Amino acid sequence: QVQLVESGGGLVQPGGSLRLSCAASGRIFSINAMAWYRQAPGKQRELVAFIASGGITNYADSVKGRFTVSRDNAKNTVYLSMKNLKPEDTGVYYCNAGYYSGTSFSPREYWGQGTQVTVSS
Repeated sequence: QVQLVESGGGLVQPGGSLRLSCAASGRIFSINAMAWYRQAPGKQRELVAFIASGGITNYADSVKGRFTVSRDNAKNTVYLSMKNLKPEDTGVYYCNAGYYSGTSFSPREYWGQGTQVTVSS
């Protein structure tokens, strides 16, 4: 089992910034990538960004240039730095521990509890 705990969400005005954190524990040797998803009200959960072993990263088109995914291996923590936030970034952000095949990310059953991000004036 892998346990994930997210933090860092909140209310921010359009154009503002936030940094989310996801702390992992447990059988983390069983995964090789971590991802951030988000789910807006009434919409499906979507992949926002992931980071794989070797530092490979990938982003959804809607967040490229605004979001940065990074990790601190010593702390087993992954971050999502978000800037120039827009109202459409509003949603619950979830961390996932999964697998990167070399071409795509596949989520596994390990999810955090989610953290709410609200972008509003």
